[in-house]
Amino acid sequence: MARPRNILLIHTDQHRFDCLGAHGHPLVQTPNLDRLIAEGTTFSRAFTPSPICSPARASLLTGTWPSVHGCRGIPKTECYAPVNPELPLLTGLLRDADYRQGWVGKFHGEVAGKPDRHGVDDFLEHGDRYNQWRAEQGLPPKPWSGGTWGYFGNVDPHITPDQSSLAWEADQVLGLMEQYAAGDQPFMLRWDPIEPHLPCIPPEPFASMYNPDDIEPWPGFDDPLEKKPWAQRNQRRMWHVEGWTWKQWAPTVALYLAEVSLLDAQVGRLLAKLDDLGLAGDTLVVYSTDHGDLCGDHGMMDKHFIMYDSVTQVPLILRGPGVPAGETCGDFVCNEIDIAATALEIAGVEPPDSFVGRSLLTAARGEDPEPRRDMISQYFGAQFGLYSQRMLRDERWKYVWNATDRDELYDTQKDPGELFNLIEDPDYTSQLRRLRRRLGDWMTEIDDPMLNMWTRVHIYDEVPPQGGVDLHTDN
Repeated sequence: MARPRNILLIHTDQHRFDCLGAHGHPLVQTPNLDRLIAEGTTFSRAFTPSPICSPARASLLTGTWPSVHGCRGIPKTECYAPVNPELPLLTGLLRDADYRQGWVGKFHGEVAGKPDRHGVDDFLEHGDRYNQWRAEQGLPPKPWSGGTWGYFGNVDPHITPDQSSLAWEADQVLGLMEQYAAGDQPFMLRWDPIEPHLPCIPPEPFASMYNPDDIEPWPGFDDPLEKKPWAQRNQRRMWHVEGWTWKQWAPTVALYLAEVSLLDAQVGRLLAKLDDLGLAGDTLVVYSTDHGDLCGDHGMMDKHFIMYDSVTQVPLILRGPGVPAGETCGDFVCNEIDIAATALEIAGVEPPDSFVGRSLLTAARGEDPEPRRDMISQYFGAQFGLYSQRMLRDERWKYVWNATDRDELYDTQKDPGELFNLIEDPDYTSQLRRLRRRLGDWMTEIDDPMLNMWTRVHIYDEVPPQGGVDLHTDN
């Protein structure tokens, strides 16, 4: 069976699974990503290891869980730290396998030092480089947005789509692709655009592509948050969106969809260049994202304190040699962790023990002898403080353990919007007990420190020890 030699990874920021034409969105135009799905395999049950940037991205570099690699929050927050420096990194392992590596776009403090200190040959960070380019072209700075902390979107009136940050970064990727194609080494070329992360500030004509009046509310929008954790109501309060109607949210959603379409146009440029350089038949193309986005879903902004599918489920698309065309894989996938394992497989590198992912190529071909039947995700906190959550998601059920708040239980078949928390319904006691114990088994498997002598009493429905807990034991 043919095997890919090179890897093109497009790893975006905050792209919802349901915001692709081929995934059923009624409005969004994504012809190039739809083409990628038609020519490859899309994964319908890919979930992020953590629905926040740095921990998920660190899992891509380390091939393991946030509770193991140690990067559990984003920079400038109390739970942040870079990954454990003793862990081997994907970039170093690929360097040792003689891979040429390029990385364009976002880096969010996953490790101490920039990627070019860890095996990446060419690192072109977004930040000041694009702003400097704008100034050199005589273009005004990118305008900020309105609303709380400027997150609700705007239009950039000063540029054309070809002058956008997405197009500028795609230009850098295309330049590296041409360089690498001229050499003899296999390559991994990674593009990490910051889009469609809010605030979305696209130029025309994309900014007007979607009429807010035509956009239907998300399935989970009309959520009274009854029997939900208090932290969710507080999230609305902190973002100053309490009581917002869909009419107030729709303009932000329209700009988000516009940014997705502008991103899709740049993906098309990269796919065309692979064809022009004769690399398409030798390259595994991977499209994914670190996590999704609320963008008004459940009446909230961004992604914190929640484990709804709108932020935990992610698009994951593969195309290349050995990947079935036009197929959907329903295996449960741990997004970044399995991408890392697959990259090592392509490079012919024996994964170190710390890399715990599975082959996406094997899953895409339906050849995994024991496909996962569920998936977990971890959250530790961010800008607004520490807040431990663990999610277990199987084909039908979702259980969210909120260590310091009310737990959540959703029947995702009957309630796809995750509106009705069944955690206190006695009809689901046996189902809840099963899910809790399965979560405990997962936490044991990945050595999650949140499963300890105190919490396992709750997770496993055990009777607390009589006479007190011995704090001096390791059990």
